[in-house]
Amino acid sequence: MDILRITTAGSVDDGKSTLIGRLLYDTNSITKDKLEALEAASKRKGLNFTDLSLLTDGLIAEREQGITIDVAYIYFSTPSRKYIIADSPGHAEYTRNMITGASTASVFIILIDARQGITEQTRRHFYIASLLRIKEVIVCINKMDLVDYTETIYDKVQNDFQDIIDKIGFDEQQVHFIPVAAKDGDNVVYPSQAMEWYNGPSLLEYLEALSFEKETAQLPARFPVQYVIRPQEDKYHDFRGYAGRLVSGSLKEGDEVMVLPSQRSSKIKSIVRGETYVKETAGNESVIITLDDDIDVSRGNMLVKATENIDQLVTIKATICWMTDAILTTGKMYLLQHGINRIKVKVTAVGAVLDIRTLETAQGKHRFELNDIGEITLKAASPLFADIYEHNPANGNFILIDEFSNNTVAVGIIKG
Repeated sequence: MDILRITTAGSVDDGKSTLIGRLLYDTNSITKDKLEALEAASKRKGLNFTDLSLLTDGLIAEREQGITIDVAYIYFSTPSRKYIIADSPGHAEYTRNMITGASTASVFIILIDARQGITEQTRRHFYIASLLRIKEVIVCINKMDLVDYTETIYDKVQNDFQDIIDKIGFDEQQVHFIPVAAKDGDNVVYPSQAMEWYNGPSLLEYLEALSFEKETAQLPARFPVQYVIRPQEDKYHDFRGYAGRLVSGSLKEGDEVMVLPSQRSSKIKSIVRGETYVKETAGNESVIITLDDDIDVSRGNMLVKATENIDQLVTIKATICWMTDAILTTGKMYLLQHGINRIKVKVTAVGAVLDIRTLETAQGKHRFELNDIGEITLKAASPLFADIYEHNPANGNFILIDEFSNNTVAVGIIKG
């Protein structure tokens, strides 16, 4: 049974947590004791209905304020597949948390309050989805019950969103619109009787019908070495293995591989998964690899197929989302974390910064402030074994870290 990873996004109070709660409730994924606790908590809040958003709002501050602060991961399943949903915050100051939730998702559900229409966060979150190259975007126009299930209001929000799709250049075939009322369950799991003018699938029906080809194995092989294994036992006195997670591509016994940065080559002698020797391994599997030749391989090195060599980047052009109140300007120094490697970098140029209101370049702006998205150029102190994100997302992203506070200040994707 396959697993579908989903993230929710949208502005504050658009109903993300309620939508997820309704999915769980209508698929009978809530245990009896948890449902009784939800009913009791709703009564304590003075509500005359069961507040399903409390299922995902686990922090005390979230329950008190009725908002989502941290990313909550929710698991449920149907007879067709398993689901992992990241319920992400809507507040602008928690955009970093939303990016965390979206980073591993295949489906992006963005909610819009039918009364409010498109907001700045709608644009920001959708733009981030396009940067992350998320395969499928579902726009749920929520709270249709509060606008009398009016079709013209739904049409207006859909047309406004289409303008954003056109400006960003996103493939409109990957965007699907559904009118919902999450509080009562209209078009969430079951079709709505109140919106007979909509003849499309409910949200769950649409999710159940989605299928994705597994692309990871077709990507170039990238194996960052996390640990060199040398057992201190006579039985294995000659064993030297390299442990790590194959972030993309596939490797098999006999493949000729190159070690970066030394560029020395050897052939794969064996692959061990757990305690089992296997002939081949595919993307996202953690394994131990041994080589025919006793060459120097250390933590932080990378094994790639000899026919799939990559550039060792020193000058890095990237798109970033800035996630701190501190200002980024040319000349600043940071630590760049790429996989298990951490290197020093200097900002040598600040390029185009996006005006999120117009989705065009902000004129005359040459610095990054909180939640800004745009382009920068970095100079690295040592080579980075990375791919262009568009070609291999699994090996084309990074974070920037303030070397004094150790805080993450930006997430980035590599353009070249």
